[in-house]
Amino acid sequence: MSDIVWHQHSIDQESRALLKGQSPVLLWFTGLSGSGKSTLAGALERALYDAGFHTYLLDGDNVRHGLCKDLGFSADDRDENLRRVGEVAKLMVDAGLVVLSAFISPTKEERERVRGLFDEGRFIEVHVSTPIEVCEARDPKGLYKKARAGEIKDFTGISAPYETPTAAELTIDTNKGDLASQVSALLDYLAAIQVIDGAKLKAAG
Repeated sequence: MSDIVWHQHSIDQESRALLKGQSPVLLWFTGLSGSGKSTLAGALERALYDAGFHTYLLDGDNVRHGLCKDLGFSADDRDENLRRVGEVAKLMVDAGLVVLSAFISPTKEERERVRGLFDEGRFIEVHVSTPIEVCEARDPKGLYKKARAGEIKDFTGISAPYETPTAAELTIDTNKGDLASQVSALLDYLAAIQVIDGAKLKAAG
């Protein structure tokens, strides 16, 4: 690997971000299955897109159709799944995008490993803290039912642990309030830390 070097191109992250009128970041949505990660991330991306910002959403199911289709659900494969996603997200942030991801990512070690790929302020952890009883009642894919029946082993929250984030930049319980107010809170935060232009957001709204 010693003969492989990172090439610094003439157009850098700052130049790409300036062209897009935004500060590139990765928003890492973590939480239990059924917590509302994908719904919340998707709604936020829609709001950002409608306001004229440049985004991409990396969804847990979608990446397993291509980028990670060779992986299973063992602990090692799940780890590799998140490693690949983190590396792809890093390239997308370098491209000047506001990147959103929705992955259970149950361990602090996994999440900190991804955070470590990014410069200070470029990684925003969003803990979707919806209680497990609410997630299980929703059970959109019937996974909790299968896990309770023993059909799925090492299911996060049932037969495998979820390590609650202790230092997430944002915490949102989708069981409280409505989706619009939750997205509004996220947009306000992004404007406050100057990821997006609040005036541009207000004009679009």
